[in-house]
Amino acid sequence: MLARCWAVLDGPSGKRLAPALPQVLANLSRNGHLDGVAAETITAVRSMSPATIDRRLAPYRQGLIARKGIAHTKPGSMLKSSIPLKTWAEWNDARPGFVQIDLVGHEGGDNNGHFYHSLNATDVASGWTETITVRSKGERIIAAGLEQLQLRFPFHIAGIHSDNGSEFINHHLARWCEHRQISFTRGRAAHSNDQAFAEQKNWSIVRRNVGYYRYDTARELDLLNQLWALVSVQVNLFLPQQKLVSKTRHGARVSKRHDTAATPWARLTGSHADLIDDHDRTRIHALAHDTDLEALKHQIADLQANLLELARRRGILDRRAKTNHVYLSRRKMTPPKRASINESTNRTTRAS
Repeated sequence: MLARCWAVLDGPSGKRLAPALPQVLANLSRNGHLDGVAAETITAVRSMSPATIDRRLAPYRQGLIARKGIAHTKPGSMLKSSIPLKTWAEWNDARPGFVQIDLVGHEGGDNNGHFYHSLNATDVASGWTETITVRSKGERIIAAGLEQLQLRFPFHIAGIHSDNGSEFINHHLARWCEHRQISFTRGRAAHSNDQAFAEQKNWSIVRRNVGYYRYDTARELDLLNQLWALVSVQVNLFLPQQKLVSKTRHGARVSKRHDTAATPWARLTGSHADLIDDHDRTRIHALAHDTDLEALKHQIADLQANLLELARRRGILDRRAKTNHVYLSRRKMTPPKRASINESTNRTTRAS
């Protein structure tokens, strides 16, 4: 029973699973998935501590391996002077509405040619996350994707923070934010921790659900966007998340303290209920009550199986060299001419 609850929430840790067990068990019971299960078993699962949960689930976590992807961020030099910087130390996560955005490339190990990207947007205060897959990194396509993501949040978007990629640092996105009175900030180059909230969702949401395969067909684009709609319900309404409360350094040791795990929707209704429209509150409460968690997990698994089958039919990708690989290897450059030991030379100039 514990493994069943753990599986429908996509395998969270014990500290995140323990606060969610009463809601998960109530959902399974309401939808008829606990018929025939002894009441003593349900009570025992509900009363488990996080340490006991991790110990009991250890055999089920075997075989879960992590891989690394390819970074697709290319620095954008346009507008850098006019877009203000914001570092990790300047974030005030007390009020919802300030989101961090990032792109995840689905290149499958070969970043040549055309492939899709997933645009991730995470609210700093509540952890509410929305994802959409777009056709490319074009300026207008990214702005259109943000337009759709903005409508999915149950509160007003007041600020957007991104990295220094050229897909974000451009005139089109700057005008898009200016017309909607949305503040636009960026992190420092080569400092991914300045947008850590979005970076961590790249793995926990995007990579965990669709892996590192290549997606570049219309069928895969449709399946990916169907998947993100279901994952949004699972993550934002049912999957608890922890937030860092304090970090203390004792010599070389760093001690971190986190708060009690809570879902993004619980954080919004608990501390920021005044920011949620009554229509959205009623709609999301009804969605959380009517959603069958086990059926939702099966729908997600079906979409993942379809994507995996399409990736298998494509076969193993051989990573090709870049089109400018000759110039990157410096083999086209004229070798420098150096004077021999016995040869008299003039004073060295800057050009030489």
